[in-house]
Amino acid sequence: MLKVVAITGYKSFELGIYKNSDPAVQYIKKLLSRQIAQLAEEGLEWVIISGQQGVELWGAEALIALQDQYPDLKLAVITPFLHQEEKWNEDNQQLYEKVIAHADYVASLSKQPYTAPWQFRNKNQFFLEKTNGAIILYDEEKEGSPKYYYQLAQNYREKQPYEIRTIDFYDLQAIVDEDNF
Repeated sequence: MLKVVAITGYKSFELGIYKNSDPAVQYIKKLLSRQIAQLAEEGLEWVIISGQQGVELWGAEALIALQDQYPDLKLAVITPFLHQEEKWNEDNQQLYEKVIAHADYVASLSKQPYTAPWQFRNKNQFFLEKTNGAIILYDEEKEGSPKYYYQLAQNYREKQPYEIRTIDFYDLQAIVDEDNF
């Protein structure tokens, strides 16, 4: 049973999405919401994100919307470094602040601003050690930032149980088709 999961995936620009009001975001949030609700029914207690733009923030929005139905479900935002949002556009900064305001726990692994890629590697390792599963929007046919967490999680679960739930572009197309049928 999954008690703590990480949500991660593509950054918005990797999907060609430049506004959080883009209709594609609603489909992504719908899929994430289904995954979170299913896990909540099975006993999920915590969702952890690093607060990155795109799938992570949309997943947090999906969780926040589900908290009336699942009041014991909690959100942790654990950033890889301080002030990761300061260079983002206003739309993404507002969404980030909204998510932070609703989070049950907020912290940064590194107590300094971005200095090097090791901060992302440390975040990925920390998430693997503190969760027992992940929901990842990732399609092996489209390279991008989620590949690093996905590959690390694949290697990690060779040594111990770790559930990886992927959402790919076929899943996204199916939800679009479902809504437009």
